[in-house]
Amino acid sequence: MDPLGARSQFVDIQNLPTWQQQLDEDGEETPLEQSDSLLSQQAFPSPFPFRPDINRKIILFCGDIALLNCTAILNTSNESLNDKNPVSDSVHQLAGPELRDELLKLKGCRTGEVKLTKGFNLAARFIVHTVGPKYKAKYRTAAESSLYSCYRNTMQLAVEQSMTSVGLCVVNTAKRGYPLEDATHMAFRTVRRFLENHGNSLEMVVFAVSDTEERLYRKLLPLYFPRSEQEERACLPLIPADIGNSEGEPVVPERQIRIAEKPGTLEDDSEEESLESDLGQVGNHAFARMEGDVDKQRKQILQGQMSEAAIHKQHQRNYNRWLCRARAEDLSDIAALKALYQTGVDMCGRTVMILVGRNIPVTLIDIEKALLYFIHVMDHITVKEYVMVYFHTLTSEHNHLDSNFLKNLYDIVDTKFKNNLKAFYFVHPTFRSKVSTWFFTSFSVSGMKDKVRYLDNLQQLFTCIKPEQIDIPPFVLEYDARVNGPYHPSQSSSL
Repeated sequence: MDPLGARSQFVDIQNLPTWQQQLDEDGEETPLEQSDSLLSQQAFPSPFPFRPDINRKIILFCGDIALLNCTAILNTSNESLNDKNPVSDSVHQLAGPELRDELLKLKGCRTGEVKLTKGFNLAARFIVHTVGPKYKAKYRTAAESSLYSCYRNTMQLAVEQSMTSVGLCVVNTAKRGYPLEDATHMAFRTVRRFLENHGNSLEMVVFAVSDTEERLYRKLLPLYFPRSEQEERACLPLIPADIGNSEGEPVVPERQIRIAEKPGTLEDDSEEESLESDLGQVGNHAFARMEGDVDKQRKQILQGQMSEAAIHKQHQRNYNRWLCRARAEDLSDIAALKALYQTGVDMCGRTVMILVGRNIPVTLIDIEKALLYFIHVMDHITVKEYVMVYFHTLTSEHNHLDSNFLKNLYDIVDTKFKNNLKAFYFVHPTFRSKVSTWFFTSFSVSGMKDKVRYLDNLQQLFTCIKPEQIDIPPFVLEYDARVNGPYHPSQSSSL
């Protein structure tokens, strides 16, 4: 109350329900029905276990962060600390002109760093100013590291200044182009890890969001801050593949350097070799046995012994078991190969996934862990339309996956993998690989043949995906320039 008795416009965070308290109030529960078998069969620990002590420190607030009476609030700005965005505009309006004068003395702020000022006329005692990264798919790794630094440095500053509460806005503004969902995952995992490792002195962390951001925040919060053991188990399959290190920081795998036997010469694709080795041998891995006899199941369906609904449920249950294993196992050695990764979007706005054939040493890796890694990375990507780009460039015999492995992979993965895959771009194919792929898509799997596009050069690929939207390995660029000549931008239509 102000001196005249009027109600204050500021919000007392002590009157806001904590995330743990909101469990009974939520109308939008975690979709437990997605995995009925998970709750009864899952025995894998979550990387973000149920911690009621941490949940009692978390508040999700839909409203203006400038109104919160936290010890400090976070303001997102630009390098000159004079950005015009809804959060910054509200902070400046309520703090008063003294804030602008104070910011001029700071002489800007670098991306990922933080600067501290007084709160002036705000209810918050301090304002932490940070600069989020400008997002470009080509420099995604750098953007992730910078966004992590924004949240981590804010939390660190709060502890160093003996603050008891901090309000966090959504750092990624529309101007900077960082995908909201990816940024939300980064914010949650960074805060969670910090509270686990260094957050004893912090009593409250408030995520302040707008109406348009609230739904996504409410959807993803249970993944990192589950409010019960049941919610923890249900959310485990939904946790992204990349959860960073023990502090939540993005892990950047070292570049893998492969020395050829004869430096300076291109590797031979050995087209004259027989196709039999490419068509493969019968798989005897655990994953091949785990799926069961798919052909027998199809025969039972045709004979009326097994309904489509029953086989779908059985398939879904099997996939969920694989997904749980993928979430629980350490797959860092497979991730370090840099054989599968997400880049930008194609001309239609669909997510682009990259598969680098030369980075798959089939004879040296645990092929079952490779399967788990594929499921882990792709599960959240395939919920919406996507395309895949496979670089066959300079692959040799030890890079070629067995066709029976590919068939079992195709049979194991969820239907969303197949339905939402809109194109498979096969770059730098050889005659042998074309024949093998034709056999495989014609006789082993259904629905894939029409999605495969053979591209002999990067010029053709760039008619589907803009160059700035795709992270191409250097050896692919060098090979294409050598064989097809340098790339010259031109007006072209999509394939």
